[in-house]
Amino acid sequence: MNMRAIATISQSALLHNLSVVKKYAPQAKVVAMVKANAYGHHLNLVIPLLENADILAVSEIQEAQALRQITNKPILLLSGVHSREELQQAIDLNCHYVVHHSSQITLINNITQALNIWLKIDTGMHRLGLSSEEYQQCLSDFNTNPLIHIECILSHFACADECNHPMNQAQLETFNTITDNKNNRSMANSAAILSLPESLFDVVRPGIMLYGVSPFNDNYFTLKPVMQLSAPIISIKTLQAGDCVGYGASWTADKQTTIAIIAIGYGDGYPRHATNTTPVLINDALHLLAGRVSMDMIAVDIGNAKVAIGDKAILWGDEKLRVETVAYHSGTIAYELLTGVSARVGFVSGK
Repeated sequence: MNMRAIATISQSALLHNLSVVKKYAPQAKVVAMVKANAYGHHLNLVIPLLENADILAVSEIQEAQALRQITNKPILLLSGVHSREELQQAIDLNCHYVVHHSSQITLINNITQALNIWLKIDTGMHRLGLSSEEYQQCLSDFNTNPLIHIECILSHFACADECNHPMNQAQLETFNTITDNKNNRSMANSAAILSLPESLFDVVRPGIMLYGVSPFNDNYFTLKPVMQLSAPIISIKTLQAGDCVGYGASWTADKQTTIAIIAIGYGDGYPRHATNTTPVLINDALHLLAGRVSMDMIAVDIGNAKVAIGDKAILWGDEKLRVETVAYHSGTIAYELLTGVSARVGFVSGK
């Protein structure tokens, strides 16, 4: 009997979610975000994305090195390169890379090997990106260099997960003003793919939606959860009215009830700040946390439900209990929960 937490990664859900991307952006190339170890899903367990996306995107050179061990697909370095050593490593790995700062322009201009470049423009997020003037200078410099191929022009939305935020249209207008259709263009992340059709352009960059998480709280867009996090019941206790559970005695039974102890805690990546309104799915029924999350376990008030030692509790990743729900009750976002599952959890491939 397995008595540890398990994260099961659904291969069919990955393919389904990629098909949703292609439904909304049928003419665009797909850059699949697989940074942060595929948003915590593990690169070796997201093969449908690696095989069926046009390009794969990571944040830094170390991630590209790991990814290149398992795929020959083009890899895009979102943060670009910052030294001659990194640039040479990126060339050796056959990477594309984003240019978003003037220091990178100087670095690239001195190279003697062919490069595939993506130019990033700051249209209002003010995080990474070239100014309009720097972008125009790059076009002028790079277009006269036969070793440099400008693969795409991109920018990034600051508020795409807020459908009616005025910044979305402002950024789109800025992008359209600065760029033209002589090069491939890319603006759309997951939220924009689903809600801003005018932002699709030639290349889309889905991230969280590939893993079955909606950027919007009120619409899941038929996306299917990819990671199911589960753990077994390791103890069952009957409590009387007035009995407390857990550190700080912060939860007290108001009547006789049953508590199931589940073998997962913040040491596994389950959120420590999950409140007692947070649901857990056991034998197809939802029950609520009781008391504080510990490093190795949680307590769940199951009332008079019939359970047994070894029964599986699903912490998230079911249509009845999505990771978005757990994030809401924990005061965080689904991205943090998915990328925060620890090495103590066993990862396996599922259907």
